Amino acid sequence: MKKFVPVCSVLLLLSLLFSCATSRCKVEKMDDAPKHVLLIGFDGLSSYSLTHGAEMPVFRNLMEEGAYTLENRSVLPSSSAVNWASMFMGAGPELHGYTEWGSSKPDLPSRVLTEHGMFPDIYRLLRNAYPEAELGFVYEWDGMRNLVDTSAINYLKPVALSAKDTKQAVTDVVSYIKEKKPLFCSVIFGEPDGAGHHYGWTSEQYYAMLTHLDLALAEIVKAIDEAGIADETMIILAADHGGTGKGHGGKTMEEMQTTIVFNGKGVRQGFVIPESTMVYDIAGTLAYIFGLERPQVWLARPIKSAFEN
Repeated sequence: MKKFVPVCSVLLLLSLLFSCATSRCKVEKMDDAPKHVLLIGFDGLSSYSLTHGAEMPVFRNLMEEGAYTLENRSVLPSSSAVNWASMFMGAGPELHGYTEWGSSKPDLPSRVLTEHGMFPDIYRLLRNAYPEAELGFVYEWDGMRNLVDTSAINYLKPVALSAKDTKQAVTDVVSYIKEKKPLFCSVIFGEPDGAGHHYGWTSEQYYAMLTHLDLALAEIVKAIDEAGIADETMIILAADHGGTGKGHGGKTMEEMQTTIVFNGKGVRQGFVIPESTMVYDIAGTLAYIFGLERPQVWLARPIKSAFEN
């Protein structure tokens, strides 16, 4: 004997399915979002160093007065290009195709390409959504320029950010922030990776480099304040990988585990992020902050617990 489902049950089921489908398509945006976001990245900064005495008072202050995790994970291999690409492209190497520490182009065919011939990244999403926005990208390692859609960027400049004379090293960044007040800018230091490779990730020289980089971070934070945009700015601190011995790229927590810090407009204070996060979730979080539709090919999820709303 055939059993018939009541019409009301069918309608309810269809309604639920439609609701789920539309919610997946709905573009999420952070409430009371900042007008400016500055992503500051440190190549090779391990969470291990922060839990083992690194003297970085400015970094720690931003961390303790903001929302953070010490347990963010890199993609594999735990190396530079593949992880910086993932941070900006919202997906792992299996999809964007950058698979090596020094990849200058996809080693595998990118699963999706934009009309500009690159895997969709946060800069292209921002440019499409905000055609007149000021977008900056300042980097130290030359390979960085291969990992973003440079055609979407107003201010693209290689700078020796880790140089000995700290104020001189970040002069371009400071001037840019004060003059242009960008909607979004990334500042990517090439250190402490070099110190780790030369002396070791637990060496005195590595820890001395962290203290030096903290002085540079202080100058950038000061510039935001002097630009008069501190109340409308969010700072994100991040890294691509850590290290062990004098290398990285493997599968140890010292190599894979990094820190993400959110501080500023709309961020919870003194909050430890409970979610499991991956390096590509930074792109997903930026999309959430700016109200951008995440491409279907992205794996990135927004780290929403870090924010007040």
